[in-house]
Amino acid sequence: MFIRTDKIALRSAEPEDASLIYAWENDRNLWRVSGTFVPYSYFQIEQFLLNNNDLFSQQQLRLMICLGETNIGCIDIFDYDPINERAGIGILIDKRYRYQGHAKEAIILLTDYLFNSLMLKQVHCSVDALNDESQHLFQNLGFELCGCRKQWIKTPDGFIDEHIYQLINPKHA
Repeated sequence: MFIRTDKIALRSAEPEDASLIYAWENDRNLWRVSGTFVPYSYFQIEQFLLNNNDLFSQQQLRLMICLGETNIGCIDIFDYDPINERAGIGILIDKRYRYQGHAKEAIILLTDYLFNSLMLKQVHCSVDALNDESQHLFQNLGFELCGCRKQWIKTPDGFIDEHIYQLINPKHA
């Protein structure tokens, strides 16, 4: 395991995770929050895991969130920018494991890694205006609302805003 607490662990996604990631990525209920509009093939997921899941060459890394031996979600680092010392993060918890504190614990683990191992100055995330749970989660972890993209995401009911949150490394504040 990459990093862990008493409850959860984060580890790099492996090709063996492709079927679970395939199911998550192709859940149309999640497409709005992931910015996806077309399904991924199993081959695309597998190729990503084999060739592109590398923080330093691709500026992105998918980590699996594990509860014991069970994969309960994933947390991503994207737009990794070592020069400007920042990265974006995104998280997905399988619906069977939501509202149990796992997302909070995973974000704390990841931001600790990003701030103390990669020595980043800041992390950011984007949350659509209808996702109250994620907005509260990030706010409760100290992320500050720093911007809003107006009418940014098209939904069947019209356009909605996207909120941008940022957390500055306390060592750089």
